Amino acid sequence: MTVEQISGASASTSKRKSEHIRICLQENVTGEGIETGFDQFRFRHNALPEIAFDDIRLDTEWLGRRMRTPLLVSSMTGGTNEAGAINRRLAEAAETRGWAIGLGSMRAAIEQEELAASFYIRDIAPSVPVIANLGAVQLNYGYGVDACRRAVEIAEADALVLHLNSMQEVFQPEGDTNFRSLLPRIEEVCRALSVPVGVKEVGWGIDADTAAALASAGAAFIDVAGAGGTSWSQVEKYRQNDPMRRLAAEAFAGWGIPTAESIKEVKSRLPNTTVIASGGLQHGVDAAKSIALGADIAGFGRALLPRAANGETRVSVEQLIEQFERIEFELRAAMFGIGAASITDLQHTTRLIPAR
Repeated sequence: MTVEQISGASASTSKRKSEHIRICLQENVTGEGIETGFDQFRFRHNALPEIAFDDIRLDTEWLGRRMRTPLLVSSMTGGTNEAGAINRRLAEAAETRGWAIGLGSMRAAIEQEELAASFYIRDIAPSVPVIANLGAVQLNYGYGVDACRRAVEIAEADALVLHLNSMQEVFQPEGDTNFRSLLPRIEEVCRALSVPVGVKEVGWGIDADTAAALASAGAAFIDVAGAGGTSWSQVEKYRQNDPMRRLAAEAFAGWGIPTAESIKEVKSRLPNTTVIASGGLQHGVDAAKSIALGADIAGFGRALLPRAANGETRVSVEQLIEQFERIEFELRAAMFGIGAASITDLQHTTRLIPAR
């Protein structure tokens, strides 16, 4: 690309990121006619848990770091000043409470170095796992191992996640829709990078066959990012100037694999692969159900955004810390209610049963 092309692409990417934040905050972008699937399960209460609430432990290990919780701030944003401020507020709360944190797509930082600062959070989140992020489809548009390595360097990240967003790209006005022969390119990145490389969806879920293919290609973790939360076809609908595509997006409001279904299916096929549950999680009971269904880490995204986007920095961070603490308390309470003293106990519980 020429300097002019890079500058134009970067400006377009930054504008898109700003619009995404506004739309997610102001419009109804939750999938319609489809749920996360967590309401299909309930915990069977244990009236005599035989554990003390204060003894319940949430700590776990991931990406070579000991974590105080099995919780993740899911990849959301970056590439603008506003997005950078959001990332830093989320990072401060994550560091305070011991959550891992994923960054939004770092394409803007690769295209224009001055935007890299909006993705740099390591200075305020030194002890928790940080995950860099690029769109897998960009591997078909001139990006390769070097760009992926650069994303990791910019963020001083512990891992890279390549996101799959085919349906979003279809409805995005400037979408990149050539997903042909991506698997070998993903494998090349997985084999070449010195940090673990995972793969995530963005809200439509991953089935067992796809997850198995990705794991065989070297993916160290799978973030199912299932349906029932944010629908990116609905987000892009609000950016779409083409009346036909805007109307067509409505037909896909219920598209995808529910989060709970995706977790069960992927973990059943890949019992030894780290599975991250994201996609519509709202509270600690959702996190508890996710882990009981087989997930190792539970991720929260848009549920955190309103507080993170609060323009008053200290107020925003304090609100986020309170929200993180509440989610942790809800997770602990659910574990207490079934007599699970640790995350391992929760993963092996027999007390998650179909709802009647």
